[in-house]
Amino acid sequence: MRVYLFIAAIAGGVTWLLTPLVRHLAIHIGAVGKVRARDVHTVPTPRMGGLAMLLGFAVALVFASRMPFVSGLFVNSRQAWVVLAGAAMVCLLGVADDLWDLDWMLKLAGQLLISVFAAYGGLQIISLPLGSLVTASPTISMAITAFLIVASINAVNFVDGLDGLASGIVAIGGIAFAIYSYILARSSASFASMATLIDVAMVGICVGFILHNWHPAKLFMGDSGSMLLGYLITCASIVMTGHLDPASVGHKSLYLPVFMPIMLPILVLFLPVLDMSLAIVRRLRKGQSPMHPDRMHLHHRMLRIGHSVQGAVLILWGWAALISFGSIMILFFKAVYVLVGMLLAAVVLTVLTMSPYLLRRAREIRQEEKGLVWTTSQHASGRAEVLSHDARTESGEDEPAAAATAVPKLLARPEEVKEPTAAGRADDTAPAGMLADGEDRLGR
Repeated sequence: MRVYLFIAAIAGGVTWLLTPLVRHLAIHIGAVGKVRARDVHTVPTPRMGGLAMLLGFAVALVFASRMPFVSGLFVNSRQAWVVLAGAAMVCLLGVADDLWDLDWMLKLAGQLLISVFAAYGGLQIISLPLGSLVTASPTISMAITAFLIVASINAVNFVDGLDGLASGIVAIGGIAFAIYSYILARSSASFASMATLIDVAMVGICVGFILHNWHPAKLFMGDSGSMLLGYLITCASIVMTGHLDPASVGHKSLYLPVFMPIMLPILVLFLPVLDMSLAIVRRLRKGQSPMHPDRMHLHHRMLRIGHSVQGAVLILWGWAALISFGSIMILFFKAVYVLVGMLLAAVVLTVLTMSPYLLRRAREIRQEEKGLVWTTSQHASGRAEVLSHDARTESGEDEPAAAATAVPKLLARPEEVKEPTAAGRADDTAPAGMLADGEDRLGR
């Protein structure tokens, strides 16, 4: 375990040290992302952070190949170097997209070619553990491998919309994978595991990059980073499950989380896969391309609910951890206890997810209630005044006031009452046209 932690520390340290240099390089060559309508950031920010992550992963593998505990993984197998070569090609494809915004069809074609290269180099699902060992033909094995790699690459790319979101989700999934692959390796003749090695190195580069990518980010990982992480986590899952024989697993509970290799990337990348699936269905229903950008991703919805960028990222990390670690908790606890714990955690996360909306609705309801109380009180006050006035009138309390206004008129002297003059009488009986003409002259 200490060897794996050391490898993760090397990967994270190298990534953390090289990220500022890659940032300056990205600014120098023009790999700076413009602010688009669908973006959350408001300031142009350099991309191409995946290059620093690739270098951190490569240095970690080189160190691992010289360590006695895991050096045997590099002696009779070229699998590690095939994974590294594919990672370099995926990262370079992403760098090209960060620089020139490649067409999605061209990018997809490149992903397919790289996945075929990795499968041809030995990174394949040789067997499918469907209750018993089912050997796949080379063609089917290559097709399944290519599909898983391309799907995971695009799933991570889709979810990379907030600072630290994609790297955190992949790191959580990588930790879950590393724990399970380490347990499987301990039940074998050799404790060393290529899947665990890839996982811990991947977790290291994610943690090292998050230190520079936390909001407000100094550098984006870009497609070079998101595609690299999707590729690596799928390679680790294929290495772990593609060669697994159910008969070699002593306890059935150990086999349960990896019952089907195709399900593993979905479990640890549940949120990215869910986001990608919803986006494809949504865009196809509108008659758009599956790669057409929009602002309807899960992280966009979190921001519209009212979360801050950091709050949305932390809650989505929580959902990823619930699904990833829930699948391996069966190794240590009964399934019933795990299910109850996951349900309770899901309730807490649901409340946290909806809390800004619930708080906003509570404030609106209180304001509506205050307005209704004020309107009712005003209406009741006005009605009380009207009733009071009517009551005084009926009881004669207002008669002295009326008499007080009538007495001066009765006592007025006759000469004070002016008789209407002839002109006045003429005016009273004059046609409307003459009055209008006189008023017009007076006005001028």
